[in-house]
Order: sequence, then C-alpha cells, then structure tokens
Amino acid sequence: MNKNILLAGAALSVVPSLVSAKAPQKRVQPKQPNIIFILCDDMGYGDLACYGQPYISTPNIDRMAEEGMRFTQAYAGSPVSAPSRASIMTGQHSGHGHVRGNREYWSNDRTVMYGNNVDFAVVGQEPYDPQHKILPEMLKDHGYTTGVFGKWAGGYEGSPSTPDKRGVDEFYGYICQFQAHLYYPNFLNRYSRSMGDTAVVREVMEQNIQYPMFGRDYHKRQQYSARIIHEKALEWIDRQDGKQPFVGFLTYTLPHAELAQPYDSIVEGYEKKFFVDKTWGGQEGSRYNAVEHTHAQFAGMITRLDQYVGEVMAKLREKGLDKNTLVIFTSDNGPHEEGGADPEFFGRDGKLRGLKRQCYEGGIRIPFIAWWPGHVKAGEVSDLQFAFYDLMPTFCDLAGVKNFRKRYTNRKLAGDGFDGLSIAPTLLGDNSKQLQHEHLYWEFHETDQIAVRRGDWKLIVVKGKPRLYNLATDLHEDNDVSAAHPDIVAELVDVIRKEHVDNELFKVTLPY
Repeated sequence: MNKNILLAGAALSVVPSLVSAKAPQKRVQPKQPNIIFILCDDMGYGDLACYGQPYISTPNIDRMAEEGMRFTQAYAGSPVSAPSRASIMTGQHSGHGHVRGNREYWSNDRTVMYGNNVDFAVVGQEPYDPQHKILPEMLKDHGYTTGVFGKWAGGYEGSPSTPDKRGVDEFYGYICQFQAHLYYPNFLNRYSRSMGDTAVVREVMEQNIQYPMFGRDYHKRQQYSARIIHEKALEWIDRQDGKQPFVGFLTYTLPHAELAQPYDSIVEGYEKKFFVDKTWGGQEGSRYNAVEHTHAQFAGMITRLDQYVGEVMAKLREKGLDKNTLVIFTSDNGPHEEGGADPEFFGRDGKLRGLKRQCYEGGIRIPFIAWWPGHVKAGEVSDLQFAFYDLMPTFCDLAGVKNFRKRYTNRKLAGDGFDGLSIAPTLLGDNSKQLQHEHLYWEFHETDQIAVRRGDWKLIVVKGKPRLYNLATDLHEDNDVSAAHPDIVAELVDVIRKEHVDNELFKVTLPY
C-alpha cells in the first residue's frame, strides 16, 4: 500500500474588559524568544505531583515547576478539546469564537480500507474561520518557523483550515481528534515542507494495519503514535540552529483515552503498585479497546508523558537553546472518565467539582507551568486568573508583534476581534504592569452550560438556570447562593448577554 494518500483539499468586535494593577513601569523586553507550548489531553488540575497528586510520579514536570512558575488559577478555553484549542489559536473565548464544540467531519458513507480495517475517507473537526488570523500565522509573519506535533482538531482533511494552510511549516500527528482515540492507529497525518509536501498527507502505519482496530489482536500492533509523534517533535527541535526563532506546539494525546501503551517498566511498576486493580470491557464505537489494570495504565500514561517532557527539556539544553526558550506545560481541559479511566480513585479533580464537558472548576481549571531560565523566576506560584485566549496576546507580546489587534483584526469579517490579555508581565516578574480581566467566560453546547467568573464569584448556567458560587469559601461549588445575592446574579447574567454571540452550530440556553 502507498504510504502517502493525498487528500484534496459571526463574532462581535472584541475589546476585553480589564483593570490595571498599578501605574505601569518600564519593562526590559528580552530578545525574541523561542516558544515550546506543551499541551496534553484531558489531564486534570490534580494529576501532577506538583499539584498534589499522591500516586503518580512526574519528576520532570515537577522540576519545571521548581525552576519556573506554577499557576493555581489558570483556565482552559473550554471543557472539551477542539474549542479549548480553538481558544488558543484564535484568541477568542467560546462566546465569540466560531469553533465551540467537537463537531465531527467523518462519515460511514465514505470509507477506505487499510488491510481488513475499515476507516473514514475524510476525518477532522469544524474548521477555524479562514478569514480570522490564528496564532501560527501571526508568529510566522514575525519571522518564526512553526511546528505542530500531536492533535490539530482545527479543521477536517481538505478543508480551508489544515496546518499547511494556517501558517504551520511542519506538522505530524492527528488532524482528527477522534482518530486519536487509537494510540495504535491505521495512519497519521503529515505536512512537511522539507519533504516536499504541498498538502496534508496520510502516512500509513503499515505494521499496525496487519491487525484489527478492535479486539484482542489489536494489542499486536506495535507502532505507538505517542512515541512516534514525540520523536518527530524532537527531530524538529534538533534541526533548530538558533538563527531563526521557532514556536513548537507539542499537543500530546496523553493521557486521553484509550488507555493503551507499550508494556514496559513504567506500566509494570504501576501494576505492582496497584496490585488490586480494575478492568474495563471496551467500547468499539468510541474506538476504546478493553483494558486490564486501568489504574496502572492511566498512571503510566502520565509518567510516560512526563518522560517525554524531560526529553524535550534535555534536547533544548543539548542544543544550547534553553536560555532563550519559553516552555509552557498545560492541559486542554479537566479530567475524563472514558475508556476505563477512574478520576475518583486518583482524586484527579484536585478537590474541584466537575470533569471534562462541565463548566464547573474541575472541567476548566487546569495545571499551567511556565519555564524560562533567567526570565521566569524559579519557584514562583501565581494566582493570576487567566484563560487560554490570553495566550495569543502573550506570545505576540513576547515575540515583539506590535499592535496585534489592529494589525490582525479583519475589518471585512463582521465583528472580528480578540478577547485576550497578555500575561507576559506576570511571567517576567513585572506584576505592576499586569492587566487583569474583569471577568472570564465559557460556554459549552453539549451539556448546555455557561460560566462567568468575576473575582471570587462564579456563575454557572445549566440549561438556562443560573447558580451562583463564592469560590473563596466554596471552591467545590456545593452551595448555590443565588437567592441570597440576586444583584450579583443580575450583573453576571448581564455579562453573559453581552459576551454571547449566537452560533447556529453550537447553541446554548441563555439564562432566564
């Protein structure tokens, strides 16, 4: 079989509400830094040892936290993958952005065979609006070489929003997040200018397709996507010579279901640790194969991810790139309970209420660590409240992209704009210049939830019904105090009505 199958190929104007801490002071801007943004998949706030996880070993990420800055009130863009990633790429919250859910583009009517395995001929999710500039395009305009390794989830194959069309020089991984449910897939996607690619292609996993996608023989597949993608990312970093700044988005699929990985000393160690463990029977429609030792498998996936992070950091040091490279580690949303995962066992919500797909704290508050020797102060812990849509202005700020709003707002696209504020002052230790949001905003159609946070007040709207919580005294969001504070409810409902723009693809019920 040929290894490469080539596939053909409304928001309001946004001025974020903000408040300034003190009179701004002059800040010394370092030279254009490299950026490595490591985004894992479905890791909860409490899944790392440095965030209090007692069962799982994460020494490399813990070292990042010791040598850098750990944030305690950082938020994803959404409680699920595609819209959360869209928030990073577009700089818009989920009331303004076009992509607000996991809308799929694959069909049983259009299939292709890999050995005896039936797979989809076209895969992917709802595309980013091609008229709205995204982060890789901006940084590429400013002299950066750009790479994405892992999940894309910003358009289907052949759409106007695949990596080759959105400012990415090198891509390897999954265009489609549903395909990523298999860690031993039939194919991975690639776009490489250096290899002469003119569009995204499929690279077939020839060994994997000799065995079925589901069932006992699935475990005979040997081409493990997480390691393959990680190796491609390391190779890309190794090619950087320091003459041109680079930005790498390492969007690892770990520890998303399915719970599957090579059987090695990592898994064996956790099987001994969790000698009495659970099993799970599998779910073919979701592409989640059966699992023995679910706790060992899940813990092993996080420790494996930690190992990959350590290898990235070692590569930067080996190349002499570490002193001018900002490395960020975070997760796209809260913890999942799919494919046999057991968040209750691990206490993975970090004592927060809610999981993936929910706008409660557990679904959207995420671990976030920044590391940059000589620029980000070691051992710092910050309680700054911010969300993923703040990353675009942060990276533009650090890269020296002046007036990015004015430069990149598309005046021909009705209501185009950006929601974020740069957190670069906090990263660089100049809190006096840090602007802060008056409120943070989320909405998610699948569970029909909307959330607003203003200070310690948190309003959750579930199917139109508002619930108010004071996070200062009720972090777990157990006590709805809306009846006692109708004035606060009214103010935050007004915020929702101002921030929400209707989207026919992803509808939510506004508060009544």
